[in-house]
Amino acid sequence: MPATLFSPIRIGNIELEHRVVMAPLTRMRARGVGRTPHQLNADYYRQRASKGGLIISEGAPVSEFAHGLPATPGIHNDEQIAGWQTITDAVHQRDGRIFLQLWHVGRVSHPSHLPRNCRPVAPSAVSPCGYATTADFQRVPYGEPRALSTKEVVATVQDFVRAAKNAMAAGFDGVEIHGANGYLIEQFLHERTNQRTDDYGGSLENRCRFAMEVAEAVTGVWGEDRVGIRLSPFGTANDSGEADPWPLYDYLIRRLASLNLAYLHLIEPRASGAGQAEVNHVDLPSASELFRPIWPGALIAAGNYTRDGALSAIAEGRADAIAFGRLFIANPDLPLRLRSNAPLNAYNRGTFYGGHAAGYTDYPFLSPTEA
Repeated sequence: MPATLFSPIRIGNIELEHRVVMAPLTRMRARGVGRTPHQLNADYYRQRASKGGLIISEGAPVSEFAHGLPATPGIHNDEQIAGWQTITDAVHQRDGRIFLQLWHVGRVSHPSHLPRNCRPVAPSAVSPCGYATTADFQRVPYGEPRALSTKEVVATVQDFVRAAKNAMAAGFDGVEIHGANGYLIEQFLHERTNQRTDDYGGSLENRCRFAMEVAEAVTGVWGEDRVGIRLSPFGTANDSGEADPWPLYDYLIRRLASLNLAYLHLIEPRASGAGQAEVNHVDLPSASELFRPIWPGALIAAGNYTRDGALSAIAEGRADAIAFGRLFIANPDLPLRLRSNAPLNAYNRGTFYGGHAAGYTDYPFLSPTEA
């Protein structure tokens, strides 16, 4: 029988009972100066866990120097590992699966988030346009980042390795490398943000070197079948963008395919605002449709998908699973609602970032008569 959104699937070595994936969603509700996951976060993830369903966690900064937004839970110290363990336990109690997203924001940061108020780091000293959010939730213009030395680039790969080991200690089922939305890995990929003249800049091979080294190193921790990567080939979030994305991403995705990763997670162009605004670009190609022929493994697509759009994408073979973001925020029982074609709760953008339970754990579930 043809696959549907509700068919079982094997992604890497994880058996899933359906193909409705929870996308990684920054919510800024970690606790204290240690930016530690806590019980409220565990409640949120428990609500959204489903039997045999996959959750990809919000991005977890891989080091003290990887943070760029307030109250984002890291994965670089023992307290954070223990906090994430409460979350993985909560998901597993519902027989769900959860991958941790490994994140380094690079230049998209502010000194208030970083040790000793140091400058954010980047491939090159190219300032992003737009506004940073400080540790106390103020909006200020971005400053100029500091270019990483070659030795520091190599050390940053090891930050991802340590974070991957910490994710394993915290009980995750796997990890996703965040290579999208204008953050550090994508900054290395794009010509405009990578003006280096060493082995990490210039040619396609060199600009992809950091991404490949991170992917190879993380699979060395987890094994290839427990590691995914997220890319946004046509994205413009956080002042990103490549003039002609096709040559770059054709090369990169073919290289990544040789690693036999558990999955490739692609963000469609229509979602390039990365949750910061309603975006619906027209006359842009489908990332999943374009790159499906060169990716032999599982492909997860994300970006403003509706139920009908997700059903079509799976039925037509353009993707193997669909990741939902804002709909999962507002509908903790989203897989059940999609399966039964039940009405969906509307999301409240004003409560996406920061705060407490409001707009986080207080969205209603279907009643027994609606399910």
